[in-house]
Amino acid sequence: MTNRKYENVQEAEDVGFRYTPDHFYFNQPGKSYVTDMAHYQRLYDESIADPELFFDQMAREFLHWDKPYTKVKWGSLEKGDIAWFLNGELNACYNCVDRHAFQTPDKSAIIFEADDEKENRIITFSELLREVSKVAGVLRSWGVQKGDTVGIYLPMIPEAIIAMLAVVRIGAIHSVVFAGFSAASLKDRVVDAGCKVVLTCDEGRRGGKTIHMKNIVDEGLNGVDSVSKILVFQRTGNANIPMTSGRDYWWSEETAKQRSYLPPVPCNAEDPLFLLYTSGSTGSPKGVVHSTGGYLLGAAITTRYVFDIHPEDVLFTAGDVGWITGHTYALYGPLSLGTPTIIFESTPAYPDYGRYWRIIERYKATHFYVAPTALRLIKKSGESEISKYDISSLRMLGSVGEPISPELWEWYHEKIGNKDCVVCDTMWQTESGSHLIAPLAGAVPTKPGSATVPFFGVDTCIIDPVTGMELKGNDVVGVLAVKSPWPSMARSIWKDHNRYVETYLKPYPGYYFTGDGAGRDHDGYYWIRGRVDDVVNVSGHRLSTSEIEACISDDEYVSEAAVVGIADDLTGQAVIAFVCLRDPDLNAGCGDIETSMGGDATPPDFHRELVLQVRREIGPFASPKAIIIIKELPKTRSGKIMRRVLRKIVSNEADQLGDLSTLSNAEAVPDIMDAVKQQFFSKLAH
Repeated sequence: MTNRKYENVQEAEDVGFRYTPDHFYFNQPGKSYVTDMAHYQRLYDESIADPELFFDQMAREFLHWDKPYTKVKWGSLEKGDIAWFLNGELNACYNCVDRHAFQTPDKSAIIFEADDEKENRIITFSELLREVSKVAGVLRSWGVQKGDTVGIYLPMIPEAIIAMLAVVRIGAIHSVVFAGFSAASLKDRVVDAGCKVVLTCDEGRRGGKTIHMKNIVDEGLNGVDSVSKILVFQRTGNANIPMTSGRDYWWSEETAKQRSYLPPVPCNAEDPLFLLYTSGSTGSPKGVVHSTGGYLLGAAITTRYVFDIHPEDVLFTAGDVGWITGHTYALYGPLSLGTPTIIFESTPAYPDYGRYWRIIERYKATHFYVAPTALRLIKKSGESEISKYDISSLRMLGSVGEPISPELWEWYHEKIGNKDCVVCDTMWQTESGSHLIAPLAGAVPTKPGSATVPFFGVDTCIIDPVTGMELKGNDVVGVLAVKSPWPSMARSIWKDHNRYVETYLKPYPGYYFTGDGAGRDHDGYYWIRGRVDDVVNVSGHRLSTSEIEACISDDEYVSEAAVVGIADDLTGQAVIAFVCLRDPDLNAGCGDIETSMGGDATPPDFHRELVLQVRREIGPFASPKAIIIIKELPKTRSGKIMRRVLRKIVSNEADQLGDLSTLSNAEAVPDIMDAVKQQFFSKLAH
C-alpha cells in the first residue's frame, strides 16, 4: 500500500479531497480476528466472489437456527426482491439472550448507567431471560401474535431493550419511537405501523430533568383506536400518573402474573424483525423494514470484526435505541455475541463533562462508540475532565452518525485514545442495518477522516451522477452506491414497497443508491462527503458543502456553519452559507452583522472576509453567493444539521419543508425564515 501527499489544495480538490493525511495509522494486530490488510482483502474478495458460500459459513457460525435454510440468497437489486437464508427459521431473542443465559448465566448482559448515578444497575443474562419472558407473556396474554406490530416509547433504560426482545420473542414486530419525539410524531408512527400495543413509562429522566412520557403518550394516542393496551413501566414512581381503565396497565403488576420462562417463537429468516422510521424530505416518515435473519447476522459480524469484540470485552455505545445505532450496536450486535452492553440514560454533560469517562473507568469499557457531535461538545467545553479518569481499558474508539473531520479524528485519537486506540470511523445507514464502510480494528490501517474500506459482502462503487456510469479506478468522486445485495439491508418500506424501490433502487438501476456523495482516493480508501443534496455543483465544479463549512468555521468569530446549494441561472448552482457566531449575544439583531457586533469586534466587512477566506482556502468557484447570520442551525435529535430545511427556505420553498418531526429545535425555523427574508431576499429585491 502506497501513500502520497497532494501538492496543494487545488490538486486535492480536483479529485475531490480537501484533506489527505501524510501517513496511515497502523493498528496493532494483537489478538485481532482479522490480522492484517492482506487477511482482510482475502476475506473481502471471497465475500464478493462467492457471497452464498461466504455468508453460509457466517450464518452457521454466528446464529442459532431452529430450522436450516434451504437457499442462502435470492433476488436482485434490479427486481427489488431481495431475500437471504430462505426457509430458515430462528428467533432473534433466543440468539441474543437464551443461548448465553444457558452457557454464561451470571455474565453481565446490560450495564445501565442511569441519569442519576445512584440508580445504576447491572442485569445478567439469566436475569434478562426471566424479565424478557415475563413481558413477552404479558403481550401474548393480550393477544399479540406473530406478525403484529408493537410500539415502544421508552427512554434509554434496560426496559427499552427488554421490551424489544420481548416483542421479537413472540414473533411480533417492534417499532421503537425515540423518546424525544412529540405526541404528534408518536401518533404518526403508531398509526402508520398499526400498533396494537404500546409500551412506555410514567416519566423519563435526562440531564436532571423530568420528561412526562405517559402524558405524551396519552396525547398522541388520543383517538387512536387501534391501540388496545398500554403497558407502563414505573421509572420515577410518580403516583399522579393518569391511567385509563381497561387500556393502561402497570408493568410490575402485569409481569408478576407471568412465568419466568416463555418459549421463543421460531420466525422465518425473512419475517420482519422491526420497523424504524426515518424522515423523508417530503411526505410522511418512512417505516424501514428489516428482516430477522439477514439483519441479525449483519449486526453480529460487524460488531465482531469491525470492533474486534472478544468475549471479555465491554461495549459502550452512547446512542439511543430510538435510532438504528442503538438497535444494532447497543442491543442486537453485542448481545448476539454475548457481550456486555453499556446503555446510557443521560447526557455527556450531566452532571459534568466527566460523565463518559467515569462510565468507562467504572466498568472498564474496552470499546466506545459515539457521534462526532458529542466529541465536538467535549472538545469545546469538557476537555479538561478527560485526564481525571483512568480510561486505559479502551482499545477501540468508534465514530458514528456523520463523517468525522480529520482534525476531530486526530483529537479523538490523541486525547481519548492516548494514541494507543484504534479509531473506527463507520459509514452506514438506517437502511443498511449495519456497517457498510469501516476499518476492521487491528487489521486495516486508518486515515483521519476516511471511513476506509467496505465491509464483507458490500460491493461498493462510485457513480458519476451526471452520466449514471460507474467510475473505475482510484482518485474518483461521485455518489456512493452498492452493486449487489448484502444480508442486513432493509427489505422494504412498511406498506409502501414502491417507495422503497423508487428511493433506493431506481435512481441508478442495478445499484443500491446510498444518497451519499463519496470519493475513492489513490489508495482505494473511501471518503464520505455527505448527502448528495449536500454536494454543490458550481460551474462544473462539484463541491462538498462540508469542505466549505470547515473553511468558514475556521474563522475566529464563527461557531458553526452550514452550506447549501440553490439554483442559479449563471452557474447552475450557487453556494449559500448559514453562519452562527461564537458569542450568542452577537446573534441578536443579525440583520446587520457589523452593527450587531459593534465597535472593533469584527473586521469592517465580516461577510467579505469570510468570502475571501473561502476563495483563499478552496478557490473562487466555491465563493458563497450569500452569508446569512442566524441564531442556531436546525438539527435532528441525533445532532445532524438538517440542511434540506435551510435549502428549502432560501430557495423560497418554505411551504414545502416536509417532515420536521426529527428536529430538536423546530422553534428555530421561523427565526431562520426571518433572517433569510432580511438578509437575502430583501437584497435580491434591490
